[in-house]
Amino acid sequence: MKKDSIHVVMVPWLAFGHLQPFFQLSIALAKQKVHVSFLSTPKNIKRLPKLPSNLAPLVNLVEFPLPSVDGSPLPAGAEASVDVSADQMLYLYQAFNLLKEPVKNFIAGKKTDWVIADFIPDWVADIARELNSPLLKFSVFTASSRVFFGSPKPRAGPGQLKSGSKPLHELLTSPPPWVDFQSMVAFRKYEALDLISVLHGENESRETLLGHAAVIEGACRAVAIRTCMEFEGDYLDIYNKVAGKPVIPIGLLPPEELPANERTLACHPDWQKINKWLDEQKPRSVVFVGFGSECKLNKNQVYEIANGVQLSGLPFLWILQKPSWALNNIDALPSSFGAATEGRGLVHIGWAPQKEILAHRSIGGSLFHGGWGSAIETLRYGHVLVVLPFVFDQGLNARLLVEKGVAIEVKRNEEDGSFSGNDIATSLREAVVSEDGEELRARAGKVAGIFGDQNLHDSYVKNFVEYMRSNGEMKV
Repeated sequence: MKKDSIHVVMVPWLAFGHLQPFFQLSIALAKQKVHVSFLSTPKNIKRLPKLPSNLAPLVNLVEFPLPSVDGSPLPAGAEASVDVSADQMLYLYQAFNLLKEPVKNFIAGKKTDWVIADFIPDWVADIARELNSPLLKFSVFTASSRVFFGSPKPRAGPGQLKSGSKPLHELLTSPPPWVDFQSMVAFRKYEALDLISVLHGENESRETLLGHAAVIEGACRAVAIRTCMEFEGDYLDIYNKVAGKPVIPIGLLPPEELPANERTLACHPDWQKINKWLDEQKPRSVVFVGFGSECKLNKNQVYEIANGVQLSGLPFLWILQKPSWALNNIDALPSSFGAATEGRGLVHIGWAPQKEILAHRSIGGSLFHGGWGSAIETLRYGHVLVVLPFVFDQGLNARLLVEKGVAIEVKRNEEDGSFSGNDIATSLREAVVSEDGEELRARAGKVAGIFGDQNLHDSYVKNFVEYMRSNGEMKV
């Protein structure tokens, strides 16, 4: 029976690459008159963008204090992956696991039509089963990266990628056999070796990260995924085959614009400085450089990026998060960088409004890590991409973007992943100003017609809501 009124509970993982798309989905659902309870910790909720006032009554931001773990080395106030180092991530996950009972009690006390969960934590599957609540998985990753790993096999490691004849890292560096068309989406050797240590990294309950993810996908009624047929139709067709359940593209969830009377950014001094500098540049001449807050780059990596930006000779705006190893803001960059780039670039250390920067007429390209959310924000405006991936799914995304003809990937050493400033400079110049990059720039501009089509992406959300209205009754 079709339901007119729907209440969904969102349970995202504690990383802003997950929190943000879950928040954007919440807003998109609220526009379709769906009631949403968005669950996270107090600090994370405070760091989310402001809700449009007309949708606020439909989105309940529910705060759950993050429990403490005995003996945990988590810094005071740490509530998201951006707040911790790589070796502290396990403790953040353990703290998150302690929210199982509070989350269960909240869902049990509400009329909940659907629970929409991230790829972790797998205990959401237990809650949904115990409370007879239909479960959906929301994937913030590309279809191509998910397809790479094949069908879900709970707690069985990399699933179909196992082989008795080849080392696992060799399998990870080639497209899998179930991808029945020519594909570039695979890991480099250095990425594969790093990934294996994560996939087989054991926590105290001896379960792999991929095993946790497989539990959610195995238990859910359907998978909602942040992509569209117009860009990833070939991979979505395969995902539907390997998933064994409905895979529902929900569009790209472009960020919602606040009404003019609710915008406060124009008064922010950092944005005033950045916007003034951008206004002085030629149209589509500036390279935006940004690696977000999740990529914790070492000193050599940051300095080589600086070297590449300097050697490119291009105007640039670099939004840099102060590295933990830097003694101060000056130490975050080579001592000669400021003088060598004076008059053609601006470095801003700290937070900056990426969406507004990318929308500015002077931006013509972007050097970034390949995160899917950032790719969506950038391609929305037709900017050509230069990709330098570092963590998680970024390498697979980079190859997808190159395959689709909208990006150049910086050359790396296959053994250790090292790169040079010269290679960055070469890629930047080819992408942004050279004749060889004209076709690339034209394709990026064409793709903006897909990524920036709000009506298209609204239609995907409407179809998703229709699915929930028609399939929400729990099977007994």
